Amino acid sequence: MLKDLFSKPKPKKKKYATIPSESAKQDVPEGIMTKCPQCKKIMYTKELNQNLKVCLHCSFHHRMNAFERIDSLVDEGSFTELDADLTTENPLHFPDYIEKVEKDRQKTKLNEAVLTGSASINGYEIIIAVMDANFRMGSMGSVVGEKITRAIEEADRTGVPFIIFTASGGARMQEGVLSLMQMAKTSAALKKFSSNGGLFISIMTDPTTGGVSASFASLGDYNFAEPGALIGFAGRRIIEQTTREELPEDFQTAEFLLKHGQLDAIIPRLELKETLAKVLDLHQQGGELI
Repeated sequence: MLKDLFSKPKPKKKKYATIPSESAKQDVPEGIMTKCPQCKKIMYTKELNQNLKVCLHCSFHHRMNAFERIDSLVDEGSFTELDADLTTENPLHFPDYIEKVEKDRQKTKLNEAVLTGSASINGYEIIIAVMDANFRMGSMGSVVGEKITRAIEEADRTGVPFIIFTASGGARMQEGVLSLMQMAKTSAALKKFSSNGGLFISIMTDPTTGGVSASFASLGDYNFAEPGALIGFAGRRIIEQTTREELPEDFQTAEFLLKHGQLDAIIPRLELKETLAKVLDLHQQGGELI
């Protein structure tokens, strides 16, 4: 008995985590988990989607597609698409262009890189346009410019505010100067809309670059952005090579633009609907946002 009392206990076997087998990995449904590119933490995709694709750990704003954006913002059942029949042609006969566009149509279920329509936010009628970076990187071709222009004209005709969510790599190279012309066309439509007293709200999301950032994206009565969004014209490397200067670490981020007076506010996605409703309410009453 004394021997048992003073004898050393047998060491416990250490438990080690086992590496899942390849067959076990394959049993996990694809897309069930998402890894945040900023904090590197892994979370359930379903929980991330329920949080409007804002990371549950670090608040990183993952990109949303056009349909997700519409669903997260407008009143349920209020969205009616405009100009769904407009489709891209190949005026410059660029090789394989139409085939690539068709692949993006099938992948995104969109007819082009922007979705436009009428809707309401908390009962306030609006015309809305949402660009989708999953379609040709949100590049602006003739159809994108035409759809946005028609949406602005519809807002002007009906006397309701126009809201756009921008996400683009710039002008679409396969359409050459026809793509660049959309910068002037959309800007002219916005000028007419503004002269008639129309309210234009621009929300820049990641990324908003090139000809889009240099035209309609920056012409809002209110220029908002989501946190961390990349916003700029030329690429960072090109600017550094041209100016022969090293740029700040946060250059071309929404935070950098806000600091230098190029944005009115950065609005977290979870607060966006409430903020837009407040702006619409103030303008409905003829007030001003303070």
